[in-house]
Amino acid sequence: MNLPTVNTVILQTVVLLALSNLFMTVAWYAHLKHLNDKPWWIAALVSWGVALFEYLLQVPANRIGYQQLTLPQLKVMQEVITLLVFAPFAVLYMKEPLSWNYLWAGLCLVGAVYFIFRG
Repeated sequence: MNLPTVNTVILQTVVLLALSNLFMTVAWYAHLKHLNDKPWWIAALVSWGVALFEYLLQVPANRIGYQQLTLPQLKVMQEVITLLVFAPFAVLYMKEPLSWNYLWAGLCLVGAVYFIFRG
């Protein structure tokens, strides 16, 4: 039986988590732009439908990642990917103004990555 290499595991995990985060971000926030005039429960049902695809990617991503990464490492990786997906979504899709806060939050996450992945 061939075990996947660390690089393969991490690459697969990152790609699946990035795609999962894209669906998650759309599920959580796109209704604010497109369903704002609809009752909240319609937005919730549509969001749940989109979130299904998030889970179909997120669950295998975490199972694959957990082969080589610890649970805290997976969580910090998820948060970094979330910010990397959310910032362009907010600015480009939702037309939110770009803010220095994205940079500061990113720097805080760099610190989190350092501490969670250091030996």
